[in-house]
Amino acid sequence: MQATISQPTSRVRLHHRRRVRFSAVLRHVVINLFLLAVVLPIAWIILLSVKTLPDAYSGKLLPTEPLTLSHYEFVLTRMPQLTQNLTNSLIVTIGSIVVTSICAVLAGYALVHLKTPGRALVITICTATLFFPTRLLSLIPIYEIQRSIGLLNSVWGLILPYVTLNLAISILIMRGIFEQIPSELAEAARMDGCNAWQALFLVMLPLITNGLVVLIIINFVTAWGEFLFAATLTNDQSKRTLIVVLARAFGGVGQFSWPRLAAAYTLVIVPGVLIFALAQRLYFKGLTEGAIRL
Repeated sequence: MQATISQPTSRVRLHHRRRVRFSAVLRHVVINLFLLAVVLPIAWIILLSVKTLPDAYSGKLLPTEPLTLSHYEFVLTRMPQLTQNLTNSLIVTIGSIVVTSICAVLAGYALVHLKTPGRALVITICTATLFFPTRLLSLIPIYEIQRSIGLLNSVWGLILPYVTLNLAISILIMRGIFEQIPSELAEAARMDGCNAWQALFLVMLPLITNGLVVLIIINFVTAWGEFLFAATLTNDQSKRTLIVVLARAFGGVGQFSWPRLAAAYTLVIVPGVLIFALAQRLYFKGLTEGAIRL
């Protein structure tokens, strides 16, 4: 009787193990396919940037001649306009990250740990903006405002429009982070004599480091790759960001040949990859701590 009962049980367990293994294999296959879809184009661009000109136009995937870094040297030394555009991208990105992070931290702290009137209305408005194409709807008003205050065709003038792109989602992210901190800590800080500012800087900020990393990376990706506002609000080539210049460049046999264009693309990709590689642990910790819990 025991042998009769144990035999079907073992079959069920074997069948369950096979199903688990099949689902795990299928999951890894799907993940690897998505990974290849992202990695292969980047790998092709990097490989093209180190090929010689004859090798790049030969039509072969793998190089047949020794690899070279001359295209990077050409882009950085003989195309000063492109270096200026890279500097513009850095200025606008860093400036928008700083301003957006400061506003988001202060707003998130006030919405959670301070008695803020109209708190529900602010949260509702920030959430509602996520469901509308605000970038397209606000393009003409932002253009008119920038023109009226004299910020058109200005590198520094791009910072404020970039801040508007991510401010709502940034506030909601920091609200989710501050909600993970018990309100008793803020109350204890006030009982110890701290005012609202001291409680924020001395107690709260050390506890939200991982959330700040998530906030910075999200704002960096948005500002670094933004095209619509940068192309609309700037006219002078020297005032434009690198993304706009490269998007309007066409590879050929002149100054913007395909390998040199690939080298410039690689210079655009590398900062984001390096930042994420250095901060990935803090980034994923911030996600698990509620940084995207809206």
